Parts: sequence; C-alpha cells; structure tokens
Amino acid sequence: MTQCCINPSILSADFVNLEAELQKISNADSVHVDVMDNHFVPNLTLGLPVVQRIQAVSPVPLDAHLMISDADRWAPGYADAGVASVTFHAEASIAPVKLARELRSRGSKAGMALRPATAVEPYLDMLSELDMLLIMTVEPGFGGQGFLDLTLPKIRRARAAIEGSGVNVALQVDGGITEETIVRAAEAGANVFVAGSAVYGAADPSEAIDRLRKAASV
Repeated sequence: MTQCCINPSILSADFVNLEAELQKISNADSVHVDVMDNHFVPNLTLGLPVVQRIQAVSPVPLDAHLMISDADRWAPGYADAGVASVTFHAEASIAPVKLARELRSRGSKAGMALRPATAVEPYLDMLSELDMLLIMTVEPGFGGQGFLDLTLPKIRRARAAIEGSGVNVALQVDGGITEETIVRAAEAGANVFVAGSAVYGAADPSEAIDRLRKAASV
C-alpha cells in the first residue's frame, strides 16, 4: 500500500489570509483544494484563476477536487495549469476513462471521486486508468460534516479490488476525518486522508497533521 498521506482541505482555512494559511501546513503531503460550482453541489467556492494563484504560493503540491458539473469539459484546464493531481466526480463525467487519460496526458495524476451512495463496482475495471480513487465519506459540498461509517464497507471493497488488480492506485477518503475516524478509515484500507476542520480548527495545524499521520499509521 502507498504510504499514508495527509492532505488538508483549505475549505476550512481563512480565505482572506490564504497564503499564510498554506504556510501553516507545509508538512502536509498535498493541499486539498475544493472547487465547487453551485451546480453539482449546493455551494460555490473558487475556480481556476484562484487555484493558479494558490499553486504559485503553496509549499506543497495541489490536490484539486472538482465538485463541478461537466467535468469532461472543465477538468483538463486544471491539468494544463500544472495542478499535480486532479480529481473529478464519476457522477459528473460522461466519459471517465477518456477524461482520466486526458488528465494524465496533460501531466496531472488522475483521480476519480464517488459520492457516498455511488457504488464502486461499476468503476473497478478502470482502476488502471487512475492514480487515485476518492471515496467520499460525507455528502460533497460543505465542510464540518460527520464521518459516515456506512462508507467503510465500500472502502474495504475498493481496497480489496486495488490489491487484487496489482495497480498502484491511492485510496483517498474525504469528509469528517478526525484523529478518531482516521483510524477506522485506515483500517478499512484508505491511505490518503483529507482533513479540514481537524487541521485548521486546531491551535497548531502543523501539529494536527502530525497527529493525524500518527493515528493513521497505528
């Protein structure tokens, strides 16, 4: 299994002082950037121009999570901008294999996300086309939600499929990750963890990252 990675979500950061907020998490593996369009999810955050500026000042690579409609059209632009990893939602893509290949061809790692109620089985045959599979552990759209334990069996099935396929695909979880829930997610097979409130709600975000990494590695 790929090593444990902690990717703090800036959805919980202070957007007015974003550059300073990014420096607080310089010990993270990546910065998780939530792009929402108020169509695919009922919230509006930021778009490509802001992501480009974040990339220019971030001390670690960007992990862009596109919670947007018409991913086939818009996701490649993030790869063109040099974002290290671009994750689109399977529910928002008409041709996910084609899109994953396009992201890779433009220099980004390709990730695909599934909502909590979306079955993983229809997508297992395309694992070789992906660098990361994201299992949402809350409904996408807002930070601060509680971890949905009902997603744990799906995480286990995804991990078993990845191991059985022999491909090197990271298994990411996003939503409600704390020092407590990260243990359950890791035991189920996840190895990349998105944490927003648990990091930026802490007195010392850097120390919070270290604690999460330790909890996931037990």
